[in-house]
Amino acid sequence: MKSTEKFVGTGLTRQMGLLGLTATGICSMIGASINVVPFMIHRNVPGIGPYVLPAFLFAAIPAILAAIAYGILASAMPRAGGSYVYASRSINPFIGFVASFSQWFGLSIVIGTVSYIIIPFFRDIAVALDYPSLAALIDEKWMRLTLSLVILWFFVLVNIRGIKIYERTLIPLMFLMFGLGMIVIVTGFIYTWEDFISATSAGDSFTLLTQQSEFDLVTFLSASALLFASFIGFDSIAQAGGEAKDPGRSLPLAIAIAMAVVGAYYFLFTAAVYNTVPWSFVAQEAMVKDISAPGLLSHLLPSGWTIAIIAGAAISLLNDLPSMLLAVSRLMFAWAGDGVFFKGIAAVHPRFHTPHRALLASGLMATVGILGCHFAGDFFLGVDIMVTSMLVNFLLMCISVLALPSVNPAIANEIKVIRSPLQQKLVAWCGVVFLSGFLIFHTIKDITTETESWYFHSTALWLVVMSMASVIFLVEYRKLKKNSVDTRSLFSQLPPE
Repeated sequence: MKSTEKFVGTGLTRQMGLLGLTATGICSMIGASINVVPFMIHRNVPGIGPYVLPAFLFAAIPAILAAIAYGILASAMPRAGGSYVYASRSINPFIGFVASFSQWFGLSIVIGTVSYIIIPFFRDIAVALDYPSLAALIDEKWMRLTLSLVILWFFVLVNIRGIKIYERTLIPLMFLMFGLGMIVIVTGFIYTWEDFISATSAGDSFTLLTQQSEFDLVTFLSASALLFASFIGFDSIAQAGGEAKDPGRSLPLAIAIAMAVVGAYYFLFTAAVYNTVPWSFVAQEAMVKDISAPGLLSHLLPSGWTIAIIAGAAISLLNDLPSMLLAVSRLMFAWAGDGVFFKGIAAVHPRFHTPHRALLASGLMATVGILGCHFAGDFFLGVDIMVTSMLVNFLLMCISVLALPSVNPAIANEIKVIRSPLQQKLVAWCGVVFLSGFLIFHTIKDITTETESWYFHSTALWLVVMSMASVIFLVEYRKLKKNSVDTRSLFSQLPPE
């Protein structure tokens, strides 16, 4: 008997097992977050100095709370479009749509951002292999743009081809990524600052060992809010709720495994690099050029090992793309299925059983992200937009846990993770407090940063996106009313299977 179960009326199939779900979360989280952001953060948050690792650990607290909230909601509402379904059935459909629209926008932009920042890793591999002409060609702006678009649309095609092809692509790359990443961890803990200083032969290098930086709480919290982006991705598991086998069990379990594995990997990876490379050297380099973990460690390693860790970083970035594309496309699919977005987006490919139109639309938005990086020249704008949208979304997930029992007690009775209402409220309220604080600090930092134009502020762009989402929802919601759809009944039940 086949394990595949087709959704009546949707065309999606439950083919994704626990390993595929876990890989989706892990690969959505590990990428630029670990290879670039913990080091480039010195440019975006000047003064963080030696406190990057503590800020990383502090950022994990709200992420864990949000993950628990997701696990609670996923166990009761295992459907495609996770966060949209959770908020629309727990709070109201307008908030669910608008918040998840900003999530879709933020993640789609970051998909484009990741596609764009992968290319310098290929350039660095060419340099390490002693192919200067190839490296120079890859570094040309037009070539970087072209390669970014080719990579993005290759993975759009992989996703369209179905869950089995998706898993066969993602899972081997995940294991290869961890294997190559271990080289960074082992190298980082073998060598020391003194080894690095000796290898770089900098005249005043020894001053780096004694240089101090005064702790500043506002700077620390701003850095933590940005590093919070590193833990974004486990929500991709929830978005695949419509294609998971045994979803009530597998979705929360996959979220828990992904958070545990990624949290441990982040800590070891970042600690290893800063154990070898003085933070002040990292800060100085970040101010003048784009840097990454492989680039920093290349000062110490022979060319063969350097190529291996650069390849590992490139693979971890590539892994972001199929998993995040799955997540954003299922959000669009869920909106269209409920009738609050263009109905055609809910179409499912008759052969591959994937929401191909939603994937194409998400690919187009990611293309905008690539173009934004290309012309703005700073990938942190894309990261900031994602952080703003995801902080709001995770905050709403905690509020959904609080609201669900009173708004929709029938669905609340289906919760299989942390059944105690008191424990649910404790987790949710702690999440609300932490996530609100992070959102406030992140917003203050963004609006007080001087930029060339208003549209380089992520908060302003986020507000524009929220306004667009509001207009779309109101137009489509009125169509539902005009067609005599019982919206109260529609949004009090889960989408059909």
